[in-house]
Amino acid sequence: MRGFRLCAAGLSVLALTCLSATAFADEPVPVQGSSDVDVVPPPPGANDWSCRPSAAHPRPIVLAHGTFENRLDNWFAMSPRLAAAGYCVYALDFGLGLGGTVSGLGPMRESAQQITDFVDRVLTTTGAQQVDIVGHSQGGVLPRYYLKNLGGTPKVHTLVGLAPDNHGTEWGLIGLPITLVPPATDLVCPSCTEQLPTSDFITQLNSGGETQPGVSYTVIASKFDEFATPYTTGFLNGPDVDNITLQDVCPGDFAEHMAMTSDPATIQLVLNALDPEHKAPIPCGIGSIHAK
Repeated sequence: MRGFRLCAAGLSVLALTCLSATAFADEPVPVQGSSDVDVVPPPPGANDWSCRPSAAHPRPIVLAHGTFENRLDNWFAMSPRLAAAGYCVYALDFGLGLGGTVSGLGPMRESAQQITDFVDRVLTTTGAQQVDIVGHSQGGVLPRYYLKNLGGTPKVHTLVGLAPDNHGTEWGLIGLPITLVPPATDLVCPSCTEQLPTSDFITQLNSGGETQPGVSYTVIASKFDEFATPYTTGFLNGPDVDNITLQDVCPGDFAEHMAMTSDPATIQLVLNALDPEHKAPIPCGIGSIHAK
């Protein structure tokens, strides 16, 4: 499945130049009173709206997917692990395009607003005071806009970013069509050009400081990342930041950008970041399975 996700993401980007501006015309209608859409189901363990946080895990987890992903594809492995650990887990789709099955394409400020609305729904439904957010790729960047510009700082305790392109990305292996024909890219994937290192979105996001007071940040990056490039783009400067290179923890782990969300070592690093008082050993030695 990981190989399919990687190929699908690459093909989606390569197809940008031949898709039309009607890509967003068939977006599904949100379910009444929520920012969910009834197209892609949530991953296992997520979106049980009757879940109430426990004393051990008082903050619900919100999962934010990456570009060309959706909540099921991105979190099929991590979501059930978080739920099994006792968390209330919630996952949304944002920036929908291409009929609603591919997400993370829309303008990033609009996607950040969708995350804002979703977090508010989670807090209202669960009665929690704060959430923790785990985001992959673009999903690790958008919460920072929410924290900085949309009033999210008092509502978020911890932000964990997996391969986020916090300082923009050169798009690695698939950067050529994005950088050569940005007008065509903008028609189908505004977020693709907004994630370039020199974009207004990235420049404004990082101006005046990269972190917000009171929020704990963890960034987990892989040296084998082929989409968020260079892989160090995710590392943040500021207080209460833990920047982790996966291979510094597990030298034999070859999980790249797409494999990180299902990589056992990465999942345990996430669990440790969410509950640092009860850290467990990192299961090194099996991550390479997920990179095949």
